[in-house]
Amino acid sequence: MKISVIIPVYNAEKYITKAVESVLQFDEVIEVILVEDQSPDDSLRICQQLTLKEKRVKLFQHPDKGNHGAGASRNLGLEKASGEFIAFLDADDYYLPNRFEAEKKLFNNPKVDGVFNAIGTEYLTEKGKEEFLSNINDEYLLTVNYPAEGPEVFRGLLGLTSKRFGSFFTLDALTIKKSALDACKLKFNPQLRLHQDSDFIFKLSYLCYLKAGIIDQPVAMRGMHDDNRITKIVKYSSQYNQRQFLFWNSLYEWSGKVKLDSDAAQHIALQKKAFELSLKKGFSKTVSLLAAAVRNPNILRTKYRFTYSHEA
Repeated sequence: MKISVIIPVYNAEKYITKAVESVLQFDEVIEVILVEDQSPDDSLRICQQLTLKEKRVKLFQHPDKGNHGAGASRNLGLEKASGEFIAFLDADDYYLPNRFEAEKKLFNNPKVDGVFNAIGTEYLTEKGKEEFLSNINDEYLLTVNYPAEGPEVFRGLLGLTSKRFGSFFTLDALTIKKSALDACKLKFNPQLRLHQDSDFIFKLSYLCYLKAGIIDQPVAMRGMHDDNRITKIVKYSSQYNQRQFLFWNSLYEWSGKVKLDSDAAQHIALQKKAFELSLKKGFSKTVSLLAAAVRNPNILRTKYRFTYSHEA
């Protein structure tokens, strides 16, 4: 295997060295692509030092040296990658020694385009732990409940399988054939400053054949701290609902371009509409919700139904 690992870097001076060192332990990794996104801290200098210490570490910035977000940074990394396989890592996370164990076996099957695994959680600050648990309700392992593969992965992520799919999986635990990405022409949505990774995973699971690897133990660790963007947003607040609307709207616009099963398309449309309604204010919110419920009563049974009680 020849693997390119892409790491977007922003405000990661405390963590990036550990992240890079965790990647360099693997002989299969031919390059570590750092995309520095105009960090206000000392990240750029540290990245430059890392390139001097190890020739496999390559550093890039956006052409205008500006800040464009993790999605655009990963897209730049994809453009620069030369490996047969692509893996990702957040700058405040790190790989464990078993990171690519499943891939070595599963990619022998030519049908498999990508492999996903479980990741664990490390709390780097007490405040980060409190904020994360209050928003995510996931104490340690982020994984799926059974070895899903193929179309069931996409349907499982949408919550449309007969079996309980599990929590999720993240980019840190995903390895994908570069040829598969090139064939489906999938990129990260640069307009999404949050949830662009989830947006990418949902679309990828539909366009490519993914297979579960190691799901009962972590292959990487995510670091939770005070500055995590996802922990700073209070669940079901106006900001949370706005971010969720943008995420589901991205999927909704994409779903009109591909041939989804009717229940999958309807589910995406329902979630998009639910968060769109949650952003309305006062009396117009009530009227809009009632009108939507008349057209489709299922909107009252979504797990997001209680968002309408906030900030009326």
